[in-house]
Amino acid sequence: SSALVHLGEVPDPESGQTTRNLEVAKHNIDVLSMLKDRTAGNLDADEMRLIDAVLYELRLKYVMTDK
Repeated sequence: SSALVHLGEVPDPESGQTTRNLEVAKHNIDVLSMLKDRTAGNLDADEMRLIDAVLYELRLKYVMTDK
C-alpha cells in the first residue's frame, strides 16, 4: 500500500492527499522484491503467486507513471 501511495494511486491515509514520490515508490518495490528473494523456498505456491502478482502490478504502474 505504501508503494501505491507514493505512486499517486491512492491518497495518503494520514493526510488524505494524493502525491507522487517515485523515488520512494521504487524503494518500496525494491524492498518487496528483496523480500521475495529472501523468502524463496519458504513460501507456498499461493503466497508466491500473490507476491509475483503484486510486484508485477506495482512495476507496471511505476513504469506507466515514470513518463
